[in-house]
Amino acid sequence: MTQTLKEKYLKEIRPTLQKELKIDSVMAVPKIEKITVNTSSRDFKTDKELLAKTKAWLATITGQAPLETKSRSSIAAFNLREGEVVGLKVTLRGNRMYDFLQKLTSIVLPRLKDFQGVSRTTFDKNGNYTLGFPEQIVFPEVEYDKIGRIQGLEITISTSAKDPQTSFKLLLALGMPFTKEETK
Repeated sequence: MTQTLKEKYLKEIRPTLQKELKIDSVMAVPKIEKITVNTSSRDFKTDKELLAKTKAWLATITGQAPLETKSRSSIAAFNLREGEVVGLKVTLRGNRMYDFLQKLTSIVLPRLKDFQGVSRTTFDKNGNYTLGFPEQIVFPEVEYDKIGRIQGLEITISTSAKDPQTSFKLLLALGMPFTKEETK
């Protein structure tokens, strides 16, 4: 049986990061807190079949039922009423989170056409990393005939790191394939 990413983090990565970052307590070492996967479409309010198909493939990708996100206010310019479904999201924690990250780094990202690595610059100031996909068919579980249409999705990896540099070291240790650093 292969070693899971969570076990590898606890046994190998966490002690290494603790020494590298010179942290006294093992509990202060940065870790992944959650992974949020979301998608949206303006057609969810009119096309209920698209909404159902999107829920199905999002549940298949993540292993968890998605939550509908609804508009908070009406915006006439966008023909949007308060309370209409505008998106779907799934928040992964615990073992599912580590399993999803392992699948993302080892199966999904290498399947991308002309893949050179993920961007090093999409960290926010709190050390969270966001990754966007223009189409959901890069995931092996998604069957092209059953999805309705091509749709994008966004994956946000939330960490306990306080800054982007620490978060970068954590994700690099967990196997995230970042682009090579450009030397000038």
